[in-house]
Amino acid sequence: MEYNVHTLPNGIRLLHVPSASAISHACIIVNSGSRDETADQAGLAHFIEHLIFKRTEKRSTNQILSRLEDVGADLNAYTTKEYTCIHASFLNPYLERTLELFNDIVFHSTFPEDELEKEKGVILDEIASYLDQPEEAIYDDFEDLVFAGHPLGRNILGTTESVEKLSRKDIKDFIATNYHTDKMVVAVLGNYPLSKVVKIGEKHYARIKENLHRPDRKAPVPAPFFNDQFPKPISQAHTIIGSQAYSLHHPYKTGLLLLNNLLCGTGMSSILNLQIREKHGIAYSIESGYSPLSDTGIFTLYFGTDKEKVEKALSLIYKEFKKIKEKPLTESQLQKSKNKFIGQIALGEENRIGLIVSMAKSLIDYDKIDSLETVFKKIEAVTTTEMAAIAEEILDEKNLSTLTFYPLG
Repeated sequence: MEYNVHTLPNGIRLLHVPSASAISHACIIVNSGSRDETADQAGLAHFIEHLIFKRTEKRSTNQILSRLEDVGADLNAYTTKEYTCIHASFLNPYLERTLELFNDIVFHSTFPEDELEKEKGVILDEIASYLDQPEEAIYDDFEDLVFAGHPLGRNILGTTESVEKLSRKDIKDFIATNYHTDKMVVAVLGNYPLSKVVKIGEKHYARIKENLHRPDRKAPVPAPFFNDQFPKPISQAHTIIGSQAYSLHHPYKTGLLLLNNLLCGTGMSSILNLQIREKHGIAYSIESGYSPLSDTGIFTLYFGTDKEKVEKALSLIYKEFKKIKEKPLTESQLQKSKNKFIGQIALGEENRIGLIVSMAKSLIDYDKIDSLETVFKKIEAVTTTEMAAIAEEILDEKNLSTLTFYPLG
């Protein structure tokens, strides 16, 4: 896909992706997330993401929320381990309205004390609600064990204790320390000439004070193997298997994405869905995931089942892992997997807001954006030998840790 990048003197990059649609999509991404917090600041990045919608130097909460909603646009935000993202979808005439609002909430929020206290209550409710969903909470507990003692292991929401202690000073210090202008991208996908995007972008972002990135993230060390079980007031058992995995820059990243998709990724025809759910009827829900990060990654496989079926499910899963390791994929099997993955990526291009966010992240992570053709070539270049080496490492039972929540009684 065609795109253009214009870098402002302060390091902020403007990404322009032309589109013939009457609907535009935009985002501003900051390469800062929960991994950049100190231990006593857990939840701070997410807290800031909430608070930027509460008051700025010139707008009240209602004015912020209605600025785009009044013209039928959609505004939202999220926080991850490594990013904070604000995004919007809107009709083409409202580009400047959108980019000006992004500027206002990211760089001119005032974080008043009354709003801090109110929003703490909202987030504490969010934490309580999240903990009531074991199929979600188990992922955070698992990551805490896999990345033991490292910020990547902490829950993005923080804890009740850490959120209650967060202050306005914490917010200001975190932004000053982590909101680096050369690690920010303002991205626009829409029916505009590059000159218009650059003109509006320069108007609203060129005067932001330069704050250049100083590499200070530390990669996690491999955690000891664990096999933990915890009783919970739940009716069904929940289990995760997994380990640390390849980073965004590892040469095996594409191969592991393929392997994950083959095992139990998107779709109902994956190996483990057919074996565990369809053939044996053990688990209603089973899914695998691979999340590459800047300096590490995590591979997981989750399933939920009756307490007495956990061991059988694990036995069947490890049996399939052993098959893949002992009998590597044939060329035809690998090509089938590639075709499926390529098709899914192509269909994903239809999610335009997801596309522009993904392109902005790629610009931050790699300083470039691969075309679909290049992405597909990388997938096609994966060999059966490479897949065998990945399976041997990632699916080795002695390197996989396990966490289970099981019902009391």
